[in-house]
Amino acid sequence: MNRLQKIVNGVIWLIIGILGLYILSYGVKGKSLSKAAFACMKILTNAEGSLQNAAAECLYPGLAFAAGKQEASSGFDEFLIREAMGVFPLFAFMDERELYETETESAVTYEILIQGGAHDENEIDIQTGEAFDIAEKMEEENLRAAQQEQEALEQERREQEAQAGTEQTALAVQSGQVLGTEYTAEQLADFDFLKSNFYIVESNTDISSDLLNAGTLLGMDMTMKQDASAPQILIYHTHSQEGFVDSVPGDNSTTIVGVGEYLTQILRETYGYNVIHNTNVYDFIDGELDRNQAYTLAEADVQQILAANPSIEVIIDLHRDGVQEDTHLVTEVNGKPTAQIMFFNGLSFSKRNGPIDYLQNPYIGDNLALSLQLKLACEKYYPGYTRKIYLKSLRYNLHLRPKSLLVEAGAQTNTLEEMLNAMEPLAYVLNQVLKNP
Repeated sequence: MNRLQKIVNGVIWLIIGILGLYILSYGVKGKSLSKAAFACMKILTNAEGSLQNAAAECLYPGLAFAAGKQEASSGFDEFLIREAMGVFPLFAFMDERELYETETESAVTYEILIQGGAHDENEIDIQTGEAFDIAEKMEEENLRAAQQEQEALEQERREQEAQAGTEQTALAVQSGQVLGTEYTAEQLADFDFLKSNFYIVESNTDISSDLLNAGTLLGMDMTMKQDASAPQILIYHTHSQEGFVDSVPGDNSTTIVGVGEYLTQILRETYGYNVIHNTNVYDFIDGELDRNQAYTLAEADVQQILAANPSIEVIIDLHRDGVQEDTHLVTEVNGKPTAQIMFFNGLSFSKRNGPIDYLQNPYIGDNLALSLQLKLACEKYYPGYTRKIYLKSLRYNLHLRPKSLLVEAGAQTNTLEEMLNAMEPLAYVLNQVLKNP
């Protein structure tokens, strides 16, 4: 309060000077100087209190607001005080505008602000068991719907591309003949070309050219030892209850688990890999479908398998996608109706908040390298067989090994036969990428 007192004292001395002139004028006019002095003392007494209030209101507006507005006088002392308070320009401004009354622009704006604040906190995705943002989730669903609509429009073109010469196709693949497209290093070096032609980036995440660098990703060695004396590949299903249009309730051989068993068989018998197929269930709890903790439960189980089998280099989490009922993800490979597949990567990155620290993954680059090399092999040997690689913000247990892969094969609208047929080209391209030259 020392600063306030000094200011008030200074203003009072200013008023005293003005009042001196006032008293002198009384003497000039022949009036009683004692009466003039008495009037001046009264003015000074009132002025000191008013000045204290005005200065406090200027320098400490919060306290002044809490104390309430004082009734203003209209006498000569008020005139003098108002003139003297010219040295407090902020007081004059606030007294005019009365800025202490604030209000929300509108009830609608207020609700938007409240909802926006609520969305800053992550919630739990009942499908993945991991955190998500509600606003981002809405954007994600809209993008997903748009993607499915686009794929439906392209379905006729895809079917036309794969309907003729299927027997010749099978022979060509067996001989290593290129049937599709081999992209040049120059094309793939163009970040915009690579991103737009090979990826779908969900709206709540993003990827930079530093991470999505074709030269770097294609230069990473994804081959593995051909020693089949110990386990090399692990296949499992976070969502083991995913079925198809003709799945038989209670028969796991007609679900994604049965499809995984067929992939295991091909990799073992045709290509000579040592494969473990983990058929444990993580999404069916106490007799009910429950995916809230599926990824968490699967991670703990897979960690135990890896600890017991440290020779495992490749992990494949095999899923089927969920699409609109009028979407049919099918093409034709080797004369057979074949479900289309999609490789899937989690980036542990939110566009809104940046890296997701609680979902650390030191192998994001390796994960991206494996999916891109497989995608290009599919484009080379099986055009139309794969959809674009899907990039999402979370992790999906892809941190457990550098060569971790999440595959979305077909959807609930595919038949079991189409799904089984899809495992044959998948096994082929896996061998193309993983085998030593």
